[in-house]
Amino acid sequence: MGSARERIHIAIVGCGRWGFNHVRVFSQMSNCVLVAVADVDPERRTAVREHFPGVRVEKDYQNLLRDPAVDAVVVATPASTHYDIVRQAVEHGKQVLCEKPLCENVQQAQQLVRFSLARNIILMVGHVFLFNAGIVKLKELVDTGEVGTLHHLAAIRTNLGPIRHDVNAAYDLASHDISIFNWLMGALPETVSASGSSFFQLGIEDVVFITLKYPRGVLANIQVSWFSPQKTRQITVVGSQKMVKWDDMVPDVPITIFDKSVSAEYEYKDYRKVLRLSLREGKTVKPQLTRVEPLRQQAEYFLQCVRKGSIERSDGHFSLGVVRILEAVNHSLRNNGVPVAPASFQASPARPRYSFSYPQSVRYWNR
Repeated sequence: MGSARERIHIAIVGCGRWGFNHVRVFSQMSNCVLVAVADVDPERRTAVREHFPGVRVEKDYQNLLRDPAVDAVVVATPASTHYDIVRQAVEHGKQVLCEKPLCENVQQAQQLVRFSLARNIILMVGHVFLFNAGIVKLKELVDTGEVGTLHHLAAIRTNLGPIRHDVNAAYDLASHDISIFNWLMGALPETVSASGSSFFQLGIEDVVFITLKYPRGVLANIQVSWFSPQKTRQITVVGSQKMVKWDDMVPDVPITIFDKSVSAEYEYKDYRKVLRLSLREGKTVKPQLTRVEPLRQQAEYFLQCVRKGSIERSDGHFSLGVVRILEAVNHSLRNNGVPVAPASFQASPARPRYSFSYPQSVRYWNR
């Protein structure tokens, strides 16, 4: 960390809708000091000054990176700016927590991972659902074998907005579920295919359907949309012994465990081999979980990693895998749903920008 201080000194770059949440969380924590915040938007800088009068506010984030009093930087700007800001932060020796996705393409993500490792810098990516109590419980059920052999996974993440202008719905929404599925499986999918439509912004898909084929024959699908009448955040895990549903819209009891399964066996009837399927239904259980804000859990974990100098969950390499899949999704979208193998997929140039996009100042900080 390069500092003998007991409390880690934090700076936050970007104070839009999600960045402001980071400001709130880190300002409330006793084991760190929120030193400064940077944002190009004057209204946002004013809002930070009003709500957090003890925090230094800057227009230029580079002033934060040059400050020796800053130990770690949180990057909460759009994905199109992540590469430059994170690279500069690492160059200045700052530990980094970057919002998801790490970068827009594999090449950039690979460079940041290698650069941070070479500089012995903690690079963590904000896949916040890996710190959601329901998802952590889901991971436990999979790892302990309670659900049995995994058969398939399904995710639905929809809402009416908010609509982004720098990335499509897959990068914005599906990145959550891809990270969750990769974490549950402990692996990347072998093939990826996707289809989607751009209804309102040329080249930026508003609705995307993704199919992932993981090792051992596990099939997964993801549906994401900015144009849906209802906010939905659901994941279903189907195993050979039990089935589990996570519903983030039911915060008190987000996990439902169904003691249901299907078994198959062959029997001989009239000298013919006949397949017989048996359905089993048992009790339904809704375990009580301790409700803790996932963003605060993530912040606590980041500080722990900075202190001990190592990271295991949601590190740069893990996020590189997510970016690899997202770019494979984009490749499939541009090629009529052709299946893509992420492991052998060669990084392509970033998606082109369009002249009708929002002004640069808004695009760079509107998160």
